[in-house]
This record gives sequence, structure tokens and C-alpha cells, in this order.
Amino acid sequence: MFGRKKKRTGLNDLDDLMARLRPDLSRESLGVGPGFPGVAPNPLLSGDARKRDAELRTGELALGVLVDWREVNSNPRVVLMFDVETADGSSFRGIADEDLTITELTRLAPGQTLPVRYRPAVMDHYVALARDVDPARVRQLSDEIASREKPSGR
Repeated sequence: MFGRKKKRTGLNDLDDLMARLRPDLSRESLGVGPGFPGVAPNPLLSGDARKRDAELRTGELALGVLVDWREVNSNPRVVLMFDVETADGSSFRGIADEDLTITELTRLAPGQTLPVRYRPAVMDHYVALARDVDPARVRQLSDEIASREKPSGR
């Protein structure tokens, strides 16, 4: 009776707002389909995003070929888009929301292969850079993927 009722914004409203504020971060511009959960305007404010990031840091290792990236703010926080190849043979478009140093940002180049981690039980397109992985393990994974992709010669 007194005061105003708060209007709750749904997930679609947030997606629409994000697409209006940052069209370069819309699902269409990122090259992902409607099943993709979207980029959070500020993942530090979301408990779900913090939980997801913690799970990704201990996820399965895969290789991601950098497709493109978008700078979200001047920290620099960037959204990285990858074509991801997993050890079990699946591939998907992955997206990572990362805080990079200026040096790391200047070294980014499309086509670059980087180790990433993903959650195989969820498979929601989210990945995280695997900065802690041993280079020998990355080479081993790369060899596994390369040997699987080789067609039998005739």
C-alpha cells in the first residue's frame, strides 16, 4: 500500500541491458548461441560468478585458439573468445573473463593457442586461462589433440 514495489529484472532483461550498453559483448558479436549464459557486467558482484570462477580454476585442461577479445574496462578486464579443443575430442566456442596486465594484453594475437580450463560437467561455454599449468603438460595435451586429428594416410 505504501511505497513502490521493486521490479525484479530477469535474466533476459539483463541480457537486453548488456546488449544495449555494450553491443560488442552481445551474444551475436561474441559468436555464441542463445544457450550461452552471457557476460556479467561486473562478475565481482555476483556470487554465482565467483563460484564459477573458483570451479574453473580447478577444471579440466584444454587448448584454446584465441579468436578475438574485447576490453571491458581499463583494469584491463577483457573478454577472450576461444575455439576450444578438449582432450576427449570435443570442441566448442569458449569465453573467458580475465584481468590481464598491460604486458599480457599487448601479447594477445588471434590464432594464438593458450591453455584453458573448463567444467566438463557443466559445458556452459565458460573457460579460464590456465596460468598455473606446467608447459610440459601443455605440450603433452597438444600432442594428444594433434595425434587424434591426424587422418590415416593412404
